This record gives sequence, structure tokens and C-alpha cells, in this order.
Amino acid sequence: MSLLGSMILDPQVIADVIAIVRRPEDFYDEKHTHIYKAIVDVFDAHHSGDLVQLADLLNTRGVLDAIGGGDYLVQLAESVPAAINAPHYARLVAEKAKLRRLIDAAGQILYDAYHTGDLGPDGAREVLDRAETSVFDIAQEAMVSDPQALADLLQIEIDRIEASEGKGISGISTGFPDMDRYLSGLQKGEMIILAARPSMGKTALALNLAEQIAFGGHPAKIAPRQRTNVGVGVFSLEMSKSAVTQRLLSAASGIDSKKIREGTLSDAEFREALHFAGVLGDSPVFIDDTPGLTVLNLRARARRMVAQQGVQVLIVDYLQLLTAPGSARESRQVEVSAISRGIKSLARELNVPVICLSQLNRASEQRTGNRPRMSDLRESGSIEQDADVIMLLHREDYYHIDDPEWQDANPDKVGVAEIIIAKQRNGPTGVVELLWDSHTTRFKSLGHNSPPAYQPPPVNIPQSMQQPPASGFAPGKKSGPISDHRDGGGPDRESFGDPGVPF
Repeated sequence: MSLLGSMILDPQVIADVIAIVRRPEDFYDEKHTHIYKAIVDVFDAHHSGDLVQLADLLNTRGVLDAIGGGDYLVQLAESVPAAINAPHYARLVAEKAKLRRLIDAAGQILYDAYHTGDLGPDGAREVLDRAETSVFDIAQEAMVSDPQALADLLQIEIDRIEASEGKGISGISTGFPDMDRYLSGLQKGEMIILAARPSMGKTALALNLAEQIAFGGHPAKIAPRQRTNVGVGVFSLEMSKSAVTQRLLSAASGIDSKKIREGTLSDAEFREALHFAGVLGDSPVFIDDTPGLTVLNLRARARRMVAQQGVQVLIVDYLQLLTAPGSARESRQVEVSAISRGIKSLARELNVPVICLSQLNRASEQRTGNRPRMSDLRESGSIEQDADVIMLLHREDYYHIDDPEWQDANPDKVGVAEIIIAKQRNGPTGVVELLWDSHTTRFKSLGHNSPPAYQPPPVNIPQSMQQPPASGFAPGKKSGPISDHRDGGGPDRESFGDPGVPF
């Protein structure tokens, strides 16, 4: 009553209340739910909390008598002497609503636990995943991001830039220098799509990335002793843990994957495999090969992996093998859209980069050169919208395996893979070339110096602009709130190569 009375008494507090009580259903009493919604709607339309307008709207909706009539609205307004405590009342309502949702979730968990037989052979695991997800969702609802001053955000960015100084990249290294130059490493909270036609090697590339990321941006074979390992979680929906392990061992040791699979190793190769099994064993790579995961299951398992194992990068192989049961009733396109949104939300929630593999449709094979495009992403256009980065893997020699004439005419394309960075929300697009070794399922850097991902055109600055502006961010002055930057202020003009540039 006190909260609603405060909102009626002083409409100026409504905006503050809405930020805390975000749903009318947060009120326990149904009549208060109707009143709250009407107050918000009247304020939205008229920027006021006029009692006459409020009563008229409730009457139009046919609930005025049910809530106690106009007399009850007057009683609410008279129940508080002042509206100054409205935010406090709002927090109380939100807290009680959260506790009720926890009680409801606990009741559902109890029911599911007593009826695991309805959920199939993996009933207990399903109940655990549902329980974790329901509790986590309630916690997420309670998280509200408040506006932040630009000065504070600038300070955070300067700190981030300083922390990256000397590394050349701001994110997590992929171990492929040219790829890192385009992406500046894998960025936290980003959804990265790696797509290709079948048999192009997208799983192999994903596992190469897992190995190199885990070893601090180096292949296991040449990883330095002094390095910072990075935890990587791999969700393999297509291959078993055994098959993934064989691939990783082959790629790291350089031993033919067929020999490892069949167990036909020479003594020297066995010793090499044994050595690299020990090397890989020290890497923080965690593999989950549970088949038929739903987006709900994936979120629950990923959260657990991040919380318990300290994983900083997630790899999902592959998107079209996930399911979203609720959306599947409509169409496969709607379901894939729901899966894509779920993965995007997962990256944002856990604040880790998520590399998600995806299939391409046959359209690329029907055009000259067989080069893929973003529009070839299978079953849903929403993948293009949700992804922060889209990389398309293409090997032209794959289409000419039995064509010696083409191979002789194009020796520079044999064994070369293109990583087409078709989309990058916060950076340049372009092509990265890698060498492909099918025997060890390994991609390697070409080792040549390719041009920079982006070269800004030269800027001609008029003479009138040569003088620095009189502001806190001018050269030679301290840069405003960033008081602890190196020598206590912003960079001086002398630290830049071009003394004529005023910033």
C-alpha cells in the first residue's frame, strides 16, 4: 500500500520505482498488480498520476470495482505522509517477489525430483540442470545495471589499454598471429561464429584454437615454460571425448591421426605420443560430450564449468545440434533463432568469448569459386544478427582433390585454408590464410608478413587546427579524471609519432 500511495501522491518517484519493480506481477495482491500497471500506464501517457485518470483507466479495463473502487485509491494516497521513501518501499516489494519466485522454483524442483521417471533415463541430471537454471534466472532478474558516468568508463578503458600495452592485443590470443591482428584476440562477452561446409575442418580448427588458447596463445609443441594458461571448455555434440582426445593428441604431437586412431605407432611415435600426452595433460582444457543438449542444458553446464574450473573461453561444436524444445513446435528456423539468442545471452552473462561452430548451406557450392558468404549460414538469418564475429572457413583445394591439373596450375592454393572474417562488430573484416595438414588435422600460420588488417588513410589537418584545444584532454595536460595514468595524466604530445596531430 505504501509504495502505491507514494506513486499516486508524487508521480515524480514513478521513474525510480519502475527501475526497481520491473513487473506488475511483483505485487502479491492481484488488485495491487492492476493498480501498479495502471499508474505506470497513466504516467507513460500523461506524465502524471491524476486520480481521476487512474480511476477512469481502471474502469475502462473493468477492474475498478474489483480493486475496491475510487475510495480505495484515495485510501492509498492518504496512507503515506510523503513519497520520499518510495525507493525503499520498492526494494521491499522486489525482495519479497524474488523470495516468492524462489519458493515457486523450489516447489517445481521438489515435484521434478519426485517424478524423475517422466524425464527418461537421465532424469536426475535433467532435474539438476533445471534447478540450477531456474535459480540462476531468478538471480539474473535481480541484477540491474545502473547508468555509469562517461568519465568512469573512460578510466576503465585507459586501464584496459595500459594492461594490454606490449601485448599487441586486448583479448585472449588465438595462437594465430594474423587472426589476432584482425580480432585483437578473443573479446569477453562476444559470440564468435566459425562456419563452414562439412569436411572443411571446422572441428579441427576449433580444437587447434582450444589447444593454443589453453597454452597462452602457443601450440603445445612450442609453448614456452613461462606462460599464462587459459581455461577452455569444449562442448562436443558431434564427436565423443575419445575422438576429440585423439584429434588433440595428433595435432599436438604431429603424428598421423589415422595411426593414433588405429594404434599402429612405431616405438619412436609412441614415445612422442606419450610425451605430448603429458604436455596436453597440463593444459586447462575441459571436454563435455553430452549429446542432444538443449540451450537450457548448455547454459547450466557452461555456468558450472566457468564457476568450478575457471574456464575463460567456451567452444560449442556445433550450433545446429543444439535444441530449443519450446521453439521447436513452431519451425526449425524459429528454433535456430532461439538457440542463437541463447548462445549470445550466455556469452554476455558469463562475460567470456563463446566460439560456436555452424554449418553452411549448399549455396556456396553452386557459385563460381565455391567461396562462402554470411548469407549461407544454415537455417536462420538471426545468426548473422546475433554474432559479434563471423568467420567462414574455406579451402578451395577441397573441391579439386582429384584434379591434378588444377593442383599443378594452382600450387599456391594447395593446402591453404582461408579464414574469411565476414563480420566483426568492433573491427575490420578480411581474410587470414593458414596452412592445412590433413594427416595431423592441424592448421598452421603461413609465416609470411601479410598486410595490416586495417590501415587508416592519411589525414590532412588544416593549419587552423594545429593548435591544441584548451580542454582537459589537450596534449601536455592531465587527462581529466584519469589522474593515475603513467605519470599522473594523459599522454603528452611527444609520445606520438606525428607532432602535428592534436590528439
